[in-house]
Amino acid sequence: MIRGIRGATTVSENSADEILNKTEMLLKEMVEENRVEPSDIASILITVTDEIDAVFPAKALRRLVGFTFVPVTCAREIPVPNSLSHCIRVMMTVNTNLAPHEIKHIYQERAIDLRPDLRLTNSTEL
Repeated sequence: MIRGIRGATTVSENSADEILNKTEMLLKEMVEENRVEPSDIASILITVTDEIDAVFPAKALRRLVGFTFVPVTCAREIPVPNSLSHCIRVMMTVNTNLAPHEIKHIYQERAIDLRPDLRLTNSTEL
């Protein structure tokens, strides 16, 4: 079954190092929490807000073992007034046996407030 896994994080500054480090951390957690292998991934779409342009966040995949052939692209988020700034969002499309309610969507840094409903759905405390 093909499923989407969502993730988001924020950076405090528009620097290549921070963008790549935060993107790598996010991708690693998305993969680990959902037991995904690189060969399970159909594609990854990464979007960024207007403040982020020091580096393509997709470059972070090159740091991950086994991700050489994973298709990835970057795009700009819609500039909605008063939306979360300095935000990197990821949509990972994967082949998995997990049911939709079993998918663990990952939100880090200031992005944790984007979808509190998904964080609670995946909580082990429920």
